[in-house]
Amino acid sequence: MGRFDVKTIAVIGAGPCGLSAAKYLLAQKAFDKVDVYEQQPEVGGVWNYSPEPSPTRQVPQVSAFAPPDPPVRIAPRVLATPMYDVLHTNIPRHLMKYSDLDFPKDALIFPSREDVQDYLIKYSQDVRHIISFNSQINDVRLRQEEGKDRWDVEVRSTKDGCLHTRTFDAVVVASGHYSTVFIPDVKNIKEFNRAHPGVISHSKSYRSADAFAGKKVIVVGNAASGLDIASQISRVCKKPLLLSVRTPSPPENLAWVNAEEVPVIEEFLVAERGVRFQDGRVERDIDAVLYATGYLYTFPFLQSLIPPLVTDGRRVRGIYKDLIHTEHPTLVFPGLPIKVVPFPLSESQAAIYSRLWANVLPLPEKAEMHKWEEEEAQRRGASFHVWPKGGDAEYINETHAMLAKSKTPGKEPPLWNDELLWQRKIYAEAKLKFEKEGRTAKSLEELGFHYRPSPETSEQEIL
Repeated sequence: MGRFDVKTIAVIGAGPCGLSAAKYLLAQKAFDKVDVYEQQPEVGGVWNYSPEPSPTRQVPQVSAFAPPDPPVRIAPRVLATPMYDVLHTNIPRHLMKYSDLDFPKDALIFPSREDVQDYLIKYSQDVRHIISFNSQINDVRLRQEEGKDRWDVEVRSTKDGCLHTRTFDAVVVASGHYSTVFIPDVKNIKEFNRAHPGVISHSKSYRSADAFAGKKVIVVGNAASGLDIASQISRVCKKPLLLSVRTPSPPENLAWVNAEEVPVIEEFLVAERGVRFQDGRVERDIDAVLYATGYLYTFPFLQSLIPPLVTDGRRVRGIYKDLIHTEHPTLVFPGLPIKVVPFPLSESQAAIYSRLWANVLPLPEKAEMHKWEEEEAQRRGASFHVWPKGGDAEYINETHAMLAKSKTPGKEPPLWNDELLWQRKIYAEAKLKFEKEGRTAKSLEELGFHYRPSPETSEQEIL
């Protein structure tokens, strides 16, 4: 690949990935200007809690091109995020943190959403001067200028509606992927929703279990948020809460949730206000069906890019190593991987693209990058951005080793030692015990998890 000529950079979003981008790009000291645009009044991204939920706008919702949710508050303009009232990370704070800022020493071992948001605000202090708040990206368009990619970024102020366009040499798309919900197109779901409005919802609009008290409830999905929300609802709803899943939940998690596991919903029954499951079982008089079925990738401000970045919203196309746009490598997408520890991973990604654009790290030829994506698409299948267990640890430490070996200047990315690798291995078990014991523990040791270094234990064995 030829050398980059990057002097000005736009960062879209001031959530965890956008803040990492700002830190690493500034530390590189190779660029004239870095501008961060955040549509909310504060940093935090998905962690920026809004008491008012975003109502489900469409049932089913299977389109990556659905219009974005309207704001839940006009002045200041606030967009709803998926944060709910009682939420703790499922990652220990020593593992979750950025490499250069610890959580407070007296914080819970699995911090609350409030603690995480406060942490992100503290982390942002030395880059807030380059963040434009209440600034929504309307459009990002590519054009060629003297053989170089240039990006025209149209920004709208959510305070006064004013539009302005600025041109950049590179763009970091750190807008997140927890905005456009996915609700599957089950037989009769549209008719059911029309006849019984409000019964079907998505976890994005969940705030507390109070709305489900005494009701007959089905929660669809048993990933982390589905199990956590189900555990809260099951304590107040009509027993048993039904948990609709494709694959069985771990027995210890199901016991904690206190739910009855049922198969996938095959059909909605309008007259009976009920459902038929794939095994033929019918449940009538359902009061609430909450879909914890995740989100679709979508970039409404990049729809002019050809070929399109997304089609069905299940993956981002034309991307090398889940990060770099192959045809236009001055466009990057940190934070795409799922089932990873996001903060330190975003640092490793930022360390890579900041050095790439500063021309101190080489980029493979386009043919090699296209080959990588083709081979990974065959290997990964439909869950393209879902990384295997330990994938984040491997990426983080390989990135650190690569950059340390090259002795390139710039901000040093994180490194996980054996103890952090051990925490990565046991954190799901520890989180379950944290919940069972009342969410008060401030250390893994309080929960009965003690790290014992062993000279015989290799990093590969831990992974």
